[in-house]
Amino acid sequence: MGVDYAMHLPDKAKMKVNPQGEWNNSKIVFDNGHVEHWLNGKKVLEYERGSQEFKELVKGSKYAAPEYNTSGPFGEAAKGHILLQDHGNEVSFCNIK
Repeated sequence: MGVDYAMHLPDKAKMKVNPQGEWNNSKIVFDNGHVEHWLNGKKVLEYERGSQEFKELVKGSKYAAPEYNTSGPFGEAAKGHILLQDHGNEVSFCNIK
């Protein structure tokens, strides 16, 4: 929650994850390349998508591989789908907008 997977990590000091059985509220705000990740009302991460720093992080990650860039530079599409990820554990989502 609140992470740009394998590239930008959240500020763990600001993260408050609710206990099992309670919902967490996650929000991603995107405005002209500026991205913010919010978790339970606290901003835990922000970065500039498409910036030189972003491109360098992509170069140093698994996302530099050709299969992640068949439709253009990784993470820079103007529009697309919301992708939800888990690591094999039971997970539930609700009210996705």
